[in-house]
Amino acid sequence: MLLFKTVADLQIHIAQQKQNGRTIGFVPTMGALHQGHLSLMKQSINENTATICSIFVNPTQFNDAEDLQKYPRTIEKDIELLTQVGVDILFLPEVNEVYPDNWQTPSFDFQGLDELMEGEHRPGHFSGVAEVVYRLLDIVQPTTLYMGQKDYQQWRIIQSMLTQLSSDIRLKRCVIEREIDGLAMSSRNVRLPEEARMIAPNINKILELARQEIITLTIQEVLLNARKRLNEIAEFTLDYFEIVDAQSLQRVENKDKSESLVACTAVYLANIRLIDNIILR
Repeated sequence: MLLFKTVADLQIHIAQQKQNGRTIGFVPTMGALHQGHLSLMKQSINENTATICSIFVNPTQFNDAEDLQKYPRTIEKDIELLTQVGVDILFLPEVNEVYPDNWQTPSFDFQGLDELMEGEHRPGHFSGVAEVVYRLLDIVQPTTLYMGQKDYQQWRIIQSMLTQLSSDIRLKRCVIEREIDGLAMSSRNVRLPEEARMIAPNINKILELARQEIITLTIQEVLLNARKRLNEIAEFTLDYFEIVDAQSLQRVENKDKSESLVACTAVYLANIRLIDNIILR
């Protein structure tokens, strides 16, 4: 695996790859890699002749300075995992490489995609996400971008961004990788104390119950049941549980008026914020 720390060196190498007709798969990450990340790499490796992973803890998407400071950084372990999986290139830039002094991000109109759920509870988060993904795509110019379903709202916003740019970069949404007990894999999971870790899988169980109930119950009933179940677990502090249209991300009142529905939730457990979602139909 090749490691690049500067934009100039990486772009020279990518240009050589493209001259040879290679397709480029790209997986942007903030490190602290787990099997969920690696599943994206494996899909890219299977579908492209070269796979690039970036590790960059992006300061512009953290609305909480303490959360940024506490974000796990495990670069040596990450490099070992990437090498084992067979990633071709690791891009490991400093902040001034990603955001040079003259850098400006285009403005995007996400038509409300960035205002609900995560956007409502983490002001400025998605402007930071859009900024860093736009910049990384500008650097790498991949054939295909791979993102995980766990950050469903993020995936939908980046899909909108690519549409607004009339980009020919393909975007793939990859399924959520889960632990054996159902907990969605996340870099934050390592910060959970042992007792909290045993409680965390209830998030997925409650999402699964919502998927079963949506067949026979109204959206309002499903929401009431899910929120009640989450609030009954004393260790959880519920941030939100919403059922939204899969495309607009707007709250849905009548399930018959939306072709595809997604249930999304965020909870605090032992002061760690965990998100998850499930496609209801």
